[in-house]
Amino acid sequence: MQSLMSLLACFVVLLSVSLTTSVPIQETFNHCLTLHSRIPHQFPSSIYTSSNGSYTSILESTAQNLRYLLPSVPKPDFIFTPFHDSQVQSAVVCAKQLGIHMRVRSGGHDYEGLSYVSQIEKPFMILDLVKLRAVNVDIAHNTAWIQSGATIGEVYYRISQKSALHGFPAGLCTTLGVGGHITGGAYGSMMRKYGLGVDNAIDAKIVDANGGILDRAAMGEDLFWAIRGGGGGSFGVILWWKIKLVPVPQTVTVFTVTKSLEQGANKLLYRWQQVAPNIDDELFIRVLIQPGNGSVPGHKTVTTSYNALFLGGADKLLQVMKKSFPELGLTRKDCLETSWIKSVLYIAGYPNGTPPEVLLQGKPSSKAYFKAKSDFVREVIPETSLNAIWKKFLQDDGPLMIWNPYGGMMSRIVESATPFPHRKGTLYKIQYVTGWIDGEKSMAQHMNWIRKFYNYMALHASKYPRETYVNYRDLDIGMNQKNSRDFSKACSWGYRYFKDNFNRLVKVKTKVDPSNFFRHEQSIPPLPIG
Repeated sequence: MQSLMSLLACFVVLLSVSLTTSVPIQETFNHCLTLHSRIPHQFPSSIYTSSNGSYTSILESTAQNLRYLLPSVPKPDFIFTPFHDSQVQSAVVCAKQLGIHMRVRSGGHDYEGLSYVSQIEKPFMILDLVKLRAVNVDIAHNTAWIQSGATIGEVYYRISQKSALHGFPAGLCTTLGVGGHITGGAYGSMMRKYGLGVDNAIDAKIVDANGGILDRAAMGEDLFWAIRGGGGGSFGVILWWKIKLVPVPQTVTVFTVTKSLEQGANKLLYRWQQVAPNIDDELFIRVLIQPGNGSVPGHKTVTTSYNALFLGGADKLLQVMKKSFPELGLTRKDCLETSWIKSVLYIAGYPNGTPPEVLLQGKPSSKAYFKAKSDFVREVIPETSLNAIWKKFLQDDGPLMIWNPYGGMMSRIVESATPFPHRKGTLYKIQYVTGWIDGEKSMAQHMNWIRKFYNYMALHASKYPRETYVNYRDLDIGMNQKNSRDFSKACSWGYRYFKDNFNRLVKVKTKVDPSNFFRHEQSIPPLPIG
């Protein structure tokens, strides 16, 4: 009887495959899910197609970059939103059997839309993990198991519910999806004290290319190494991360001090480059750089906003600043003492007094048309060079730069500890952004500006390779083709994201996914067969 049932199961799958030319692909996929699912009757309500009234809202729900929601951009044939780990397994098995290209989305913050757009092949589907967002905090063991579809803000909130003395060193933006965020590194305002999110990930559960669920022990140390910083979409579907919680004080201090060029911003930023990577590990001071109105009407200037978190009280912070960075002129009235969870809201840009429950909203409150790039800087940019940078910076009408300091713990973790290699010797990271509101109308203008500005900044960036942050994907630096094994293309971005760790990532990929099922425009390629 068992053999007969197995034969019938194979027949159903083959029949489904044979019907793909006449039956809508989502129906074929659903047939396969029904065959493999433990709870088949609940699948149909989780599949959304363009004929479904909820399709557009689901597609756009967590997508951040409006550039990838334009009508001219390819759309998925369907979106599947599982609500159980076993359904993710079934989805992988069926997509593989039916030859449906899969994109996996946990938060939608990926800068080039790789989790919800495929520019290299069709048909494609989105496996959206939005319903998988449990956060199980274990204060007694200083750990938490968190599902990929949760936002990092939800994680922070759930930790704070259990303890005011625990936190987690990850993203500054609270609507980041946990799954993809940690796969790229996950930096934040406690990175100089505790390192990245990946440095504090101690276990995981993933669905591999064969549809199996593996934890750290089952996947082995090579694969566990690869998923902690090797970028999303290459090795499997992250279901859960187990994270190590870190201690935070009862009282932390935040501040923002803004200086324009007329107020000596040039000298101050020159000094910041020397101070911020070497100051007390408890202190993180980033700089947000934007155009502003000058003292003369109609004259544009540049403003630099020093936005900081100190893991301690204001009195101690003022002592540290007086000793190491008196040039900023920080005063007691600039400082806001608060709890760690409220500092999360402050750094994320929420108005003072916003209740922490806002972190449970999950979805981002705003979207934008934008293009971004990144650099890692290893040598201080001279003050005279900053003047030349501002001239080119102000040629765009929507530019932003964010300079994030490194040093501290980031310099004490070796480059090969995780795939994220930007460690010792890095002074700070620059994120370049241009944003606009009129869609395709001015897109070319902004794209041209940021490419020229990025080329100009090569003078001051790291070299051989020019390092780039994988969570700020940039398709300008290379793109795989369908099922590509062209290493000349992959190397163009691979070494810039991962440096020499790229070679080990390729070996892991070849071992765990030789058929390259998990792929996108910049996924890790397997070595050629034979």
